[in-house]
Amino acid sequence: MSVRHVLAAPAAAHAFVQPLAADAYDLTTGRLVGTAAALVALAGVVIGGLALARAGRIGNGNGHGKRGPLAALVAGPIGMAVGAVNLAVADGGPGTGNGVLGGALALVLGLIATVLGRLSLVRTGRPADRSVHLRASA
Repeated sequence: MSVRHVLAAPAAAHAFVQPLAADAYDLTTGRLVGTAAALVALAGVVIGGLALARAGRIGNGNGHGKRGPLAALVAGPIGMAVGAVNLAVADGGPGTGNGVLGGALALVLGLIATVLGRLSLVRTGRPADRSVHLRASA
């Protein structure tokens, strides 16, 4: 056995064990999970923004609907949790096919959705509390 074979064997074994980076257009499981988490969080941002802009008019039609803020408060943390798990199990950085960018985007959008949902929920208030306050001031 020559010196070249002895030196080349560990390098070849090391290259065989390392995972190959995914192509730019390959849809891997990590990318799919990261994208799905980002889309759920984005839906929460849109619903939370609409609920905040309409101040509770999304819902049962009486002007005090809480479906929009609650939907944003559900979608935001779900997107954040799935994005965090996806980032925790990722083996490499961006471009490796592990969904790192989608997971990070899901964390940011999920936080925004949660804040928007909470703000719109506070703005809608409870109708009974408002009427008691209005009667007391009149």
